[in-house]
Amino acid sequence: MSATEPVRAGNHTAETEFILLGFGRGLWMEMFPFVMFLVIYIITMLGNTTLVLIIGTDSQLHTPMYFFLMNLSLLDLGNSSSIAPRAMVSFLSGSKAISYNGCATQFFFVTFFLTTEGFLLAAMAYDRYSAIRNPLRYPITMSKWVCIWLVVGSYICGCANSMVQTGFTFTLLFCGSNEMDHFFCDGPPLISLSCSDTFVNNFVMFTVCGLIIVSTALITLVSYVYIISTILRIHSAEGRHRAFSTCTSHLVVVTLFYVSTALMYAQPTRLAFLYPRKVVSVFYTLFAPMLNPFIYSLRNKDVKDALRRTMSKKCLKK
Repeated sequence: MSATEPVRAGNHTAETEFILLGFGRGLWMEMFPFVMFLVIYIITMLGNTTLVLIIGTDSQLHTPMYFFLMNLSLLDLGNSSSIAPRAMVSFLSGSKAISYNGCATQFFFVTFFLTTEGFLLAAMAYDRYSAIRNPLRYPITMSKWVCIWLVVGSYICGCANSMVQTGFTFTLLFCGSNEMDHFFCDGPPLISLSCSDTFVNNFVMFTVCGLIIVSTALITLVSYVYIISTILRIHSAEGRHRAFSTCTSHLVVVTLFYVSTALMYAQPTRLAFLYPRKVVSVFYTLFAPMLNPFIYSLRNKDVKDALRRTMSKKCLKK
């Protein structure tokens, strides 16, 4: 049975579409989210696209750290684009229906982008560890091919988890209510709509997501333990400040990412009522991708200098 084909369960026909309830009905409950999502999405697109173009075109930023940062921006662009446009159409038109195939596709890409970002953030932590712990060997430790394989590996792991989660979720029977109390197709609300036994699905989601979050967070934590211990041994105050400044932005992004995703996926379903899922979802799917380029660029002298060089070149051409 295909994961995207409607099925029959006894005398009930399985759902061929879902209704995304969003934030409720009424002019205020639809127009306010639309305006908010539109503003966030425009800022996200401008910020991340600018960062990708600056890193891609400025040769002085062709280093491992900025190679990872460029891929992070690409993932943020993909994650926001897989959610915000569809949600805005729903808010504006009032049509909250999404097809079974459309829901499966959106679920796959959201899971893919989020999982890949988790592994990429762990790779970025290892990069900072290599740069600070043993700077003389850094060009060898983080060679071009090592960086490429770390990024490719992150995408492969993201795709693998997305295929597993999508396969398990969309082989469930959906033959009862098709109203999903969310603004996009996500795992926990989808599983709650199923008329099948969802024990295995809940176990797989909790276990796999928990392992991914714990393993990548552990890599990040161990890297920063070594980073901080190394920085504290630097005698120069200026040297300590410079070393800390290269890690602070990444640490902020990592903290925002892991706290929000852990609240959503790495806990048993029965505890879901302890916090508003939709609020947390807005944060890690829309706000975080919007904030990431500003967290990095506003605190990063190299990025600001590259932006000035780019703007100067454009002014000279005129």
